[in-house]
Formats: sequence, C-alpha cells, structure tokens
Amino acid sequence: MFEEFDALSFDCYGTLIDWEAGIAAVLGPWGRAARPELTDEDLLLAYADEEARIEKEHPTTLYPQVLAEAFRATGAKLGIPVSDADAEKLGSSVPEWPAFPDSVEALRKLKTRFKLIILSNIDNKSFEGSNARLGVEFDRIITAEEVGSYKPNQRNFGALNAYVDSEGLKVLHVAQSLFHDHVPGKAAGLKGVWINRRHNAPGWGATPDPGAEVSPDWTFNSMAEFADAAVPQTVASN
Repeated sequence: MFEEFDALSFDCYGTLIDWEAGIAAVLGPWGRAARPELTDEDLLLAYADEEARIEKEHPTTLYPQVLAEAFRATGAKLGIPVSDADAEKLGSSVPEWPAFPDSVEALRKLKTRFKLIILSNIDNKSFEGSNARLGVEFDRIITAEEVGSYKPNQRNFGALNAYVDSEGLKVLHVAQSLFHDHVPGKAAGLKGVWINRRHNAPGWGATPDPGAEVSPDWTFNSMAEFADAAVPQTVASN
C-alpha cells in the first residue's frame, strides 16, 4: 500500500504523544475547583482556539510560553483566574505528557522500513522529554522553534519538503490534526495518513475545527493499525 514512500513525517502531539491527556491533567483540576460541572472536554474546547490564535499571532514565541498564555486566555474566556503558578505548571508540563500506548511499538516497527521525521509545533528542549518516551531515533526533527512559525503555517511544511527533497526522499505525512496538518499538508503537495485518535469521541477536543474540507489519503484509528498496514508481518520479520 505504501511502497512509493521511503520516509514518514509525523506530527507528534495528538498523534504520538497524548497532548489532550497532558493538557487536561492541568486544566481539569484547575477548572473544576471553580466550576465542578466543567468536563475535560469542555476545557479542551475552550483552550483549543486560544492556543492556535497565540501561535499565529506570536510565531517565534517558544511553546512553553504559548501554553502559559493560552491557559491565561482560556481562564479569561471562562471567567476563572489563572495564577502565574498555574500558567507555569502547564507551560513546563510537556515532558510529562504520556505517549499513546501504541506509539512506541508502532514507531519501532515503522523504523524497519522507513526513515522517520518529526514535524512538530514544539520547542527543542520540550521535545527532548517526549523523544525519550517514544523509544526511537528520528532521522530528522523539525520544530516550530527551528522554523520560526507554527503549523498550519506553510513555512513549516516548506521546511519538511526542503529536507526530503535534499535527501531524495518521498515522504508521507502522518498526523491526527486536520487543522494543523492535513489541510496545510494537502496545500503543500503532501499525501497524508489521518490517525483519527478521536474516532470514538465527538467534536475536535484540543484541536481547532479545520475550517475547510479535507480528505486524507488514508485513515486509521491508531498508530498500531497504520504500522500493521505499512509494514506487513512478512516484511517486519525479514
């Protein structure tokens, strides 16, 4: 199915790392201390557009500060105070965010067949903690800090295309977010795999509405399903 590709580029947060669980671990207790009726989903929905707005307005701000400012903006939206300690807790939490249970095994399997690339809205230091959780060595890591902008900005996909072109690679982009990855990825000429992590949940969660129609080339509900399709057992065992 994927024989034309020799490299995979990944969004990290939402695809490999469970960023909704990581964000909700901070926002949940904070929000319900003031308003017990608030669910994690309520808080993620309130948060999603604030993070995307700050990333667009302040493209060179490092991700920990984006998290902190998005938390403050979410608090203002909901009418709940956010202390400096609260904001710092979210801003410094990325290394604590868990990997999805299937990410490590899937990446190791995919590594037997493809070069692996990260294209992520993250800073270099924060990614170090996540990288340690993922258990593979990536061939290239492209961060928002390096590019100077955040997805869905086309600069980020231009950086990916420039790298794979320089290496003579044919890349397939693998991501959960339609907003951050699949809409702009299509515009950049990339074929894509949608890892639909929220297939059993309504709404968009911590990811904004994509705001445009997009049809990923392939869809899987998990990284495990994708890895099994991309590296059949007969190939993996050779």
